[in-house]
Amino acid sequence: MNIFRRLLPTKFGFKTSKKSSNAPSVCSIHSSPDCVVEVHSPEQEVVIALGSNVGNRLHSFDEALHLMKKSGIQITRHACLYETAPAYVTDQPQFLNSAVRGVTKLGPHELLGVLKKIEKDMGRTTGIRYGPRPIDLDILFYGKFKIHSEILDVPHERIWERPFVVAPLIDLLGSDIDNDTVAGWHSFSKHTRDLFELWEKLGGESLVGRNGMKRVLPVGNHLWDSSLKTSVMGILNLTPDSFSDGGKYISVEAAVSQVRLMISEGADMIDFGAQSTRPNSSKISVEEELDRLIPVIEAVKKMPEVEGKLLSVDTFYSEVASEAVKNGVHLVNDVSGGSLDSSMYSVVAALRVPYIAMHMRGDPSSMQNPENLLYNNVCKDVGFELHERLKEAELSGIPAWRLIIDPGIGFSKKTEHNLDILTGLTTVRNEIARRSLALSHAPLLIGPSRKRFLVDVCARPAASERDPATVAAVTVGVLNGANIVRVHNVQYNVDALRLCDALLERKRR
Repeated sequence: MNIFRRLLPTKFGFKTSKKSSNAPSVCSIHSSPDCVVEVHSPEQEVVIALGSNVGNRLHSFDEALHLMKKSGIQITRHACLYETAPAYVTDQPQFLNSAVRGVTKLGPHELLGVLKKIEKDMGRTTGIRYGPRPIDLDILFYGKFKIHSEILDVPHERIWERPFVVAPLIDLLGSDIDNDTVAGWHSFSKHTRDLFELWEKLGGESLVGRNGMKRVLPVGNHLWDSSLKTSVMGILNLTPDSFSDGGKYISVEAAVSQVRLMISEGADMIDFGAQSTRPNSSKISVEEELDRLIPVIEAVKKMPEVEGKLLSVDTFYSEVASEAVKNGVHLVNDVSGGSLDSSMYSVVAALRVPYIAMHMRGDPSSMQNPENLLYNNVCKDVGFELHERLKEAELSGIPAWRLIIDPGIGFSKKTEHNLDILTGLTTVRNEIARRSLALSHAPLLIGPSRKRFLVDVCARPAASERDPATVAAVTVGVLNGANIVRVHNVQYNVDALRLCDALLERKRR
C-alpha cells in the first residue's frame, strides 16, 4: 500500500481503506486488489468520450449530455463532432464520436457507475464487443490519476490506437497558450505529451476528411461537412429600413418570390431578418419582429423549392429565435453574439440548433461610437472577444459542434478593420485556437455584402452598385478560410465561389 500512498498524495484529498476480500475491487493504482479509493476532495476534472451508431445518434448525444449534467457532471468543454467508419467490427453503421471535459465530485468508480446507468437507461444492452450501440460513454481521463481495477482503466487503455478518439481529445486539450494559464490544463498534463506526438504521427489535422473520418455540424436533418464546399446564405430583409433593400420584401408575396429567386440561383441557406441592424438603427419589439417574420416563414416552408435548403433567423431576441425554430427554422444567427439578451444561450441550448455568434461591440445604435472602434490588432482582438462569447455559450449548454463564428464585418469596425479581417481570417481562427481548438474549428461565416466600407474603397454610394465589390470581398474571404458567405446577390457570388472552391481543391492536392 505504500506505493499507492506515494502516487496519490494526501493533498489531493484521496484516502485508502481496506475492504473484505470477497467485495469487488474498486480501484488500485499499481497496488494490491483490495485497495479502495474514495474522493473527499474538491471537484476533479474528467474527460468522457461519446459514441453512437444506432438510432438517432445525435439525439442520443443530446440525451446523454443532459443525463450527465443531472448526475453531477458539470460539462465545461465539448470537442467537435466526428462521423467515423466503424473500427474492429466493420459490418455496422457509421459512428458519431466526440468527447467532453467536465468537473465532478464523483469518485472514479461512482462516475463509471453513473455512465453505465445512463447507457442502460438509454437502451444499451450487452452485445458484441465493439458492435452497434445507441450510446457508448468511456472515461478517458480522471484528473492526473492513473487508475487500474477489475472494471476500470484510466487513462482508457485503447486511446492510442483510435484516431476517432484522439481527434476529439486534441480538440479538448490542445492550445498554444502557456499551459499553466489554461484553466484545467494541468489536470491532464501527465497524459498529453504522448497524445500530441501520436496525433502528429498519425497525420494530425490531415486525417480529418480521410479514412472514413469527417468533422461535421448537425443542422436540419443532416450532418454538414463545411469543408466540402463554400455555402451561400441568401439575405431576406423583411424590414422597411435596411440599408440595402429596406421595404422591398415586406409583403409575404414579395418575400416568397425573392426566396424562390435566390434558391434558383444556388442559395444553400436563406437568412430571414425582420429587424434592421444597420448603424444607428433603433430596436423594435419582439412582437413587431415576430409579426413581420412568422407569416413569411410559414409561407416559405410550404414552397417545394425549399426542400433540402436551410433556413436561418437573424435576431438578437431569444423569444424570436424560439418561435422561429418552432416554425421550422434550422439556425439562429445573432449579430450580438448573445450580448443583447441574457436568455439567448440557454434558449438556443434547449432548442438544440446551430448558433451563429457574431462579433459586435455595443448594439446597432452605438456600435460605431469611437470607443467601440479602438483595436490594438483587430484580428487578434476580434478572435479573443469572439472566444469569450463562444466560451459562455458553451458553458450554457451549446456544444462546440453547434457553433458557427462570424467576425462581424461592418459591425464596430472602420474600413481598414474590415479589410484587415478579410485578409486575416486565419489570425482570427488562430486567436480562438490559442484558447480552444474545438471552437476554432467551427465553420466561419462572413457578411461583407454591399457594406459601407465598399463605398469608401470603390466610391459606389448606391447599395445595388456594390455587388462587384462584394464578389471581390467574398473571394478574398473564402480563399482565407471562410466557409459561409452571406450575400444579397446570390447569382454573382455562386459563380465566384465555384472558382474559389476549385482553387482550394487544387491547393489541397
